[in-house]
Amino acid sequence: MAFHIIGTGSALPSRSVTNVELSEFLDTSDEWIVTRTGIRTRRLCTVESLDDLAVEASRQALDDAGIAAADLDLIICSTTTGDHIIPAEACAIAGRLGVACPAFDVSAACAGFVYALDVADGFLERGRARNVLVVAAEKMSRALDWTDRATCVLFGDGAAACVLAAGGASPLAFELSCMPDTESLAVSGIVGTSPFDSSVRDAGDGAHALKMDGRRVFKFGVTTICNAVEALCEHAQIDIDDIDRFIFHQANERILAAATARLGLDDAKVARTLADTGNISSACIPYTLDTLARDGSLAPGDLIALVGFGAGLATGSALIRWE
Repeated sequence: MAFHIIGTGSALPSRSVTNVELSEFLDTSDEWIVTRTGIRTRRLCTVESLDDLAVEASRQALDDAGIAAADLDLIICSTTTGDHIIPAEACAIAGRLGVACPAFDVSAACAGFVYALDVADGFLERGRARNVLVVAAEKMSRALDWTDRATCVLFGDGAAACVLAAGGASPLAFELSCMPDTESLAVSGIVGTSPFDSSVRDAGDGAHALKMDGRRVFKFGVTTICNAVEALCEHAQIDIDDIDRFIFHQANERILAAATARLGLDDAKVARTLADTGNISSACIPYTLDTLARDGSLAPGDLIALVGFGAGLATGSALIRWE
C-alpha cells in the first residue's frame, strides 16, 4: 500500500533577522554571509514557542488536505530541538489538535523528515493507519552559540507538515543511511545537576551549544546529495532527467550549487528557500515542498527527489510522485 500527500502546511516565526542585524554584534557582514552561505535573512522565535509553530503548520496541512484532526490515525514529528525532551513534541501537537491517536518523535537531525516519511510509510503499508500527519519542527536558535559567527548565522526556526493518505503512487524509492560520526556536527545533551556527574562540574559557557566542522560537513553534503540521487534513480530504474524537482536540505548555497553542477542538473529544477529562512534543519524539506505546492510550481505526476543530510552523519532520501 503506497501513500500520497494530500495536504501541506508551514509556519515561521514573525521576527525576521537580517545579516546586517547580526553584524551589529558579530564580526561579520552581509557580504561575508551571503557569499559563503547564500543566506540573507532568517526567522527566529521571539514570542512563539515551537509548539505554536508545529501546531500552526499542522493545522494548515489539515486544512489543505480537507480532513479533520479527528481523522488522523498517527502523528510523527521530526525534531532535535523540541520545547520539551519529555513529552514528545508530537504529543504536544496531538494535545493542541485535540486528538488521542498515537504520537511520537523521530530524531535524525536534518534528515529527520525523510526518516519520518519512511516510518509513516511502514504504518500505511501494514494497514495500521489511513491518514498520517508528519511534522518537522525545529528551534535551532536555542542550540547555537551566538558568539560563533561560523555557525549562528546559518540557522533559523520554523515548522512544516504534510498529511499522508493511504494509496497512491509514492514512494518510488527510499534510501536511508548513516556514516557514524558524532564529532563533525553535534549538540551535547542536557547537563543536569547531578552531584555525581563530572560533566556537570566541567561544563563551561557554550559547552553545550552546536559545534560543527564546516569543511567536513560541506564535503559530506555534496557527496551525499550526489550519491543519494544516483541511488534513487537506480532503485526506481529511471534516468536522472526523468525527475522534475529536486528538494535538497537547505544547508548552504555552495553545497547546493556544487551538487547541482556535479550531477549535471538543470538548475531550474533545484528548489531553494534558504536565502529567506536559513537552515531550519529537518523542517527545510517540508517547508520547501509546501512553498512549491502553494505557489503552483508542482504539477500532478511530477517526480520529486528529496534528500536530507546532517548530524550523524545521517542521510535520508526519497523519490515521490506528486498527486
